[in-house]
Amino acid sequence: MAELERRGVPFARLDAREPFSFDPTEPAAPFALAFNRMSPSGYLRGMGSGIFFTRDLLAHWERLGVRVVNGTEAFRHEVSKALQLTLLAHLGFPAPRSRVIHRAADAPAAAAGLRFPVVVKANVGGSGAGITRFDSPAALADAVAAETLDLGWDRVALVQEFVPARDGHITRVETLGGRFLYAIDVFPEAGSFDLCPADACQTRDGTELAHAADAACPVEAVRRGLRVSASDPGPEVIAACERIAQAAGIDVGGIESMVDDRDGTRVYYDINALSNFVADAPQVIGFDPHARLADYLLAELASAGN
Repeated sequence: MAELERRGVPFARLDAREPFSFDPTEPAAPFALAFNRMSPSGYLRGMGSGIFFTRDLLAHWERLGVRVVNGTEAFRHEVSKALQLTLLAHLGFPAPRSRVIHRAADAPAAAAGLRFPVVVKANVGGSGAGITRFDSPAALADAVAAETLDLGWDRVALVQEFVPARDGHITRVETLGGRFLYAIDVFPEAGSFDLCPADACQTRDGTELAHAADAACPVEAVRRGLRVSASDPGPEVIAACERIAQAAGIDVGGIESMVDDRDGTRVYYDINALSNFVADAPQVIGFDPHARLADYLLAELASAGN
């Protein structure tokens, strides 16, 4: 937004935290392009209904012919980790072994055959929401018995093998227009994480979390003092991430992966149709990705006008 303002480009902000409605019978929208920035972790900040409102609003705009950047298909994948795993399987890319449940009582049976530790991960995630690690079947069964298992906003969750990251880092590849933009490696603070580093994020409500396991969001890593470096993941990983982004309909977003230290397999585990870009980007990756995003939006606007 600051880059668009700097260029003198007019735009309107539609904030899910403020009064807003739409008329599903309106024949046309007052704009040619919309950029979806709804976060799947919005329900942690009192905007849970905004997720479903946004889903329907995007579909409405698309029916009216609006060019929606990160539209309904991208958002459908953004708010469903189960759907992300289905897509990865369809494309033939390795992912952590997982089972999808919709009742907490089914978690122990779903974990049968998986290697412990496992994590129970909310289907509608983001910002590390609803992720809990269990080191044994007994610990998982105890949580079910105590009714403390969090299945998240839509009451759907993954029971997933915890993947130890080789060399202590995850890789996030950012894409723009379905093409590689940049990549970073994120190294969590040594010994401070109980969860997979990229399974959790820095904030939930705008403040830092007390639990150190929630401090590994790639886009916030520099601000938190975590070690982040520009990465060259190689042509195979870049091609995979481009293919994933294109298949998910993502215009701008990040694909996260890591090398499983148990067997050396690279696993892809998170598809993000929302990106704030890494903090201090010029220092970390050598350029400002916001400028390139603004270029992309203006090009899409010009195409929509035709």
